[in-house]
Amino acid sequence: MEARAIIAKLRAGAVVTVEEARWFGEALSGRVITDAQAGAFAMAVALKGMGPEARVGLTTGMRDSGDVLSWDLPGPVLDKHSTGGVGDPVSLILAPALAACGAYVPMISGRGLGHTGGTLDKLEAIPGYICEHGPKRLDHILREAGCAIVGATGRVAPSDKRLYAIRDVTATVESIDLITASILSKKLAAGLEGLVLDVKTGSGAFMPSLEASTELAQSLVDVANGAGCRTSALITDMSQPLASSAGNAVEVRAVMEALTVSGTQKRLREVTVTLGGVLLAQADLAQDVQEGAEKIAAAISSGAAAERFGRMVTAMGGPADFLERWNNILPEANIIMEVTPARPGFVAEIDTRALGESVVHLGGGRLVESDRIDHAVGLSGIARLGAKVDMKTPIATVHATNATKASRAVEAVRAAFKLGSTRPEPLPLIHSGVGI
Repeated sequence: MEARAIIAKLRAGAVVTVEEARWFGEALSGRVITDAQAGAFAMAVALKGMGPEARVGLTTGMRDSGDVLSWDLPGPVLDKHSTGGVGDPVSLILAPALAACGAYVPMISGRGLGHTGGTLDKLEAIPGYICEHGPKRLDHILREAGCAIVGATGRVAPSDKRLYAIRDVTATVESIDLITASILSKKLAAGLEGLVLDVKTGSGAFMPSLEASTELAQSLVDVANGAGCRTSALITDMSQPLASSAGNAVEVRAVMEALTVSGTQKRLREVTVTLGGVLLAQADLAQDVQEGAEKIAAAISSGAAAERFGRMVTAMGGPADFLERWNNILPEANIIMEVTPARPGFVAEIDTRALGESVVHLGGGRLVESDRIDHAVGLSGIARLGAKVDMKTPIATVHATNATKASRAVEAVRAAFKLGSTRPEPLPLIHSGVGI
């Protein structure tokens, strides 16, 4: 194989074979391919695209560029991935709920990206929680708790790390082909038997339009199945935050409310239950999606999922009494300030991306890679679309470290809400499914 010839084929719009794409994907991790060639490859793919078979080849090549985990566990190895949103801590509920239903969940997660929150950043709001563990320790945690939410080591899909950096500086991040390979190369390296994808659509999603979200979902499902991992996807709403909070510690509080207090965080629980139902049915741990959803709901309502979450937190280095004392253990901000609307009305529209950006500027995300996260800051009590609000009814509460940041966040949040004189028609929480 020769990089220049493959790039020339892509540039000309010719068909790249599975073998060529796989070779290129794996070779990206080494010196065989120069930075100039990697950039030319990314641009050619972004402009001309790849066929569905070449997508599978690129993805499996990138997967095989580093360690690929394998398991000998007494149950199916399953996982979930979200394309990113605001106030979306589904993973923290779904992983322990799946474990309570007989699955094993080695969930390799990431940190915040742009306006979207990172699962690892949220978990690190728990004092002592360590996200990096080697394969032997990960196996031990899985056997102990049934789930482990961890970060990827440098040996997992190194080709993706290199190509992602190239994409960032060559304006090729939005390519469906490259997004698909990036997401799945890391997920499939976890040695999964089943995967469910939560593809977001709406103002807080990377793919705001339903058409683009559907295209991405179909690509992810086709490639993952083509690579040998049984996969389905749901397209879910991100026109407003999923939980009533956005940040790190504030989202962990929402998670604990969902796990321990019945009737709270209904949207968050609904998406979690539906995704889990799909995954249990795929893995033959339920007869169909409905039975699977009922099992996930029962695991949450009974406290079994909370118990598994507590076990995981302890095994990952967190407090042994986290389940009993979480409300006193999680960090809290110095300043808490309510945001009231400029006038009364119904919440007609929310710029969810702007809410995510406000959390980043409070210190809950990173403006540059070297920034340190302030786990205590964020937003809570975020009003829902259709809610009736007035000057006595806050649309959100800001959690900040100083008055200046708090005041800026209040203005940004107020500007993100559009009010109307009539209640808008509700949007579906789950739009559609792919591969179900």
